[in-house]
Amino acid sequence: MKQHRLSQSGRALRYHLAQGGVIAYATRAVFGLGCSPYSQRGLKNLLSIKKRPSHKGLIVIAHHRSQLHKLHRPLTAAEQTRVNQDWPGPVTFLVPASGHCLPLVRGRHKSKKVAIRVDAHPDTLALLRTIKMPITSTSANLSGRRPIRTLRECHRQLGKKVKIISGRTLRHTQPSKIIDLANDQIIRR
Repeated sequence: MKQHRLSQSGRALRYHLAQGGVIAYATRAVFGLGCSPYSQRGLKNLLSIKKRPSHKGLIVIAHHRSQLHKLHRPLTAAEQTRVNQDWPGPVTFLVPASGHCLPLVRGRHKSKKVAIRVDAHPDTLALLRTIKMPITSTSANLSGRRPIRTLRECHRQLGKKVKIISGRTLRHTQPSKIIDLANDQIIRR
């Protein structure tokens, strides 16, 4: 598929995602793959493209925390204060999943938690504002391979498998930090 700019209507991208489509887009460190967290077909397509095991689960990102409410149980006032300390930003929180959160998003973990983040990368935010919905966020490289850091490499590796959204990474070397909100334990630095 050809490269898409965000001038393409958000409606067309939302439709693509609702139909099980997958997109590639720039994040702070690498190019990421995203799909609708509410589309079983999209989740299966993404996992197939990436060759990622379904038991691992996926991060879901949004431009505002209100877009994530459907995926998790209500947060206490203290928990909301805690996430507000790091959002928007490169911090992902594990929170108890709601009944609306699909198992492929949660992964097969005993705790039944979902990983959520309000992102701060300018290109990612522009995408999220355009489509007006949350998306999954995982690195675009095939499992076990080197990260995709450039638009050119994204086209080379993914080509026609996904819609590629034009953008630039910020060249950070580390992915987002993951924190379990229940105990403030850092799962990934």
